[in-house]
Amino acid sequence: MDQPLLGAASAPRCCSFNTVKSWLPILSWLPKYNLKWLQMDVLAGITVGLTTVPQALAYADVAGLPAQFGLYSAFMGGFIYMFLGTSKDVTLGPTAIMSLLCFSVVGGEPHRAVLLSLLCGLIQATMALLRLGFLLDFISFPVIKGFTCAAAITIGFGQVKNILGLHGVPSQFVLEVYYTFAKIPEARVGDVVLGLVCLAFLITLTFMKRTLPEEDEVPTLSRVARKVIWTVATMRNALVVIGASVVAFSWEAYGYDVFTITGKTAQGLPPFRPPPTSDTTANGTTVTFGEIVKDFGEGLAVIPFMGLLESIAIAKAFGSQNGYRIVANQELLAIGLTNIMASFVSAYPVTGSFGRTAVNSQTGVCTPAGGIITSAIVLLSLAFLMPAFYYIPKASLAAVIICAVAPMADYKVVMKMWRIYKLDLLPFGVTFFVSFWEVQYGIIAGIAVSGALLLYNTARPRIKMFDHDTLVLEFRSGLSFPASEYLSHFIHTNALQASPPRSVVLDCHHVSGIDYTVVNELTDLQRQFKVQAVRLVFARLEPSVLKVLLAADLQDLRHRDTVEDALQESQNLHSD
Repeated sequence: MDQPLLGAASAPRCCSFNTVKSWLPILSWLPKYNLKWLQMDVLAGITVGLTTVPQALAYADVAGLPAQFGLYSAFMGGFIYMFLGTSKDVTLGPTAIMSLLCFSVVGGEPHRAVLLSLLCGLIQATMALLRLGFLLDFISFPVIKGFTCAAAITIGFGQVKNILGLHGVPSQFVLEVYYTFAKIPEARVGDVVLGLVCLAFLITLTFMKRTLPEEDEVPTLSRVARKVIWTVATMRNALVVIGASVVAFSWEAYGYDVFTITGKTAQGLPPFRPPPTSDTTANGTTVTFGEIVKDFGEGLAVIPFMGLLESIAIAKAFGSQNGYRIVANQELLAIGLTNIMASFVSAYPVTGSFGRTAVNSQTGVCTPAGGIITSAIVLLSLAFLMPAFYYIPKASLAAVIICAVAPMADYKVVMKMWRIYKLDLLPFGVTFFVSFWEVQYGIIAGIAVSGALLLYNTARPRIKMFDHDTLVLEFRSGLSFPASEYLSHFIHTNALQASPPRSVVLDCHHVSGIDYTVVNELTDLQRQFKVQAVRLVFARLEPSVLKVLLAADLQDLRHRDTVEDALQESQNLHSD
């Protein structure tokens, strides 16, 4: 199927039109839109919509908010992203990770969650306008994996109480574990049975979908059966929630209170209004905007970054898989504006969803217009189906969440890090364990450890030493000012303080840049070598580095194109 490459615009007719297209990627694919794309977008939009509604209701519980807030957060992204997004596959909305982060910052207070969405959106959009997307590169993969693994365990175990039908369990992870086990004798049989049946159904359908052969590998008559299985497995969340709701309604109709149900939710579309900039406590005290922002603390930095990171990582993954490129700063703008506008319809912070994006891609979506259909399904659910949501058992939503987050607990990544680079286990472990205390602290701690390791590697460059009567020091990485003191100490110890002092050849073919601090240290070393009647010779300097050294007027600079020539020069003490 001919699909648009949304990340690459066609040749511009003029600079102004090219600029407009860079800010509105919809102009790159809309002129080529056709009936075939419309059919595929509608099919994908419906499929994703049937996945979005039950997940949104479930994630609202993770965020500690009433169920309708999950749906409030699930429809604005489809409208905004159609105009601004550069990926045909990405769907924006509530996710498990963002819901957990939101709960950790606002503690389940709706007004603050909505304000948090506005502030996150403003931060994200500002980053996009200032082209600050590169800052995300400083969050390393071990930190991301440590956080997602801890989040999967935290979110998954947090739903065990709903499977068991328990009440009065604290949300802090350690206390949650303790009280969940302590209250097991209070478990409700109906919730346990229903929850386990839902889990078994979801796991079975997930396994069936993963083991389905490719369409071209099965006979023509079997392709219909394959499509039916694939469709049922794709809509498994909706089927589970609908089936469980019918069961709960049937028992309620006969007067049996067997299941813990969602209960009454606000019906209708949310009002379009600015998010509240102040709050009122239970005792009537007014909390000002400044006080709320202060209460958000470091969460106001963590949540926007994690939202951007999650969405861009998903967009890049599916762009690579489906043969198009995304524009990172444009993605920042899309998600930032989505969070800003979503705050006007009572949404909490959203980002790209990996699971729903995968469904979107697998269904064959052609453009971001599929998100409009998904958003329409969410709006229809808000307008007409909210009374039916009253009977949704919490155990069924818990099963949906547990199956959604289970793949995030990737234990195999630990073995990969051990084989590839063992030191990566340090930021991974710090992030993982601290996240059980406070999620945002885990991320900050992991970034700090990663930064410390990065700085250590910069300050302690690898130096390989060869002894040819004259010492040959080969730098295995670049040189910058944090390394200047270490470099000076290393040369002093191995050459100038030796008895007798020894000449040194610095093999610099791996050094692509050098700064003033290092040049100043080399000038001082050159002077000390001259006093000791030995030589410091440079070999295989890059032209850019040689130009800097010449511009610095390094005294008695000696440079040769090969190490052998440099060795000869160092041993010729009476030349010149």
